[in-house]
Amino acid sequence: MGKGDIRTRRGKLFRGSYGNTRRKDTNKPKPANPAPTKTK
Repeated sequence: MGKGDIRTRRGKLFRGSYGNTRRKDTNKPKPANPAPTKTK
């Protein structure tokens, strides 16, 4: 357990990898006022 253990959060941070213990948060909250898009 520690930096060398890939299965722990600390190990993931140390290695710079992602997985179940360290998720890449893809659904971040959207900005409150997004730029308006032009529609025809």
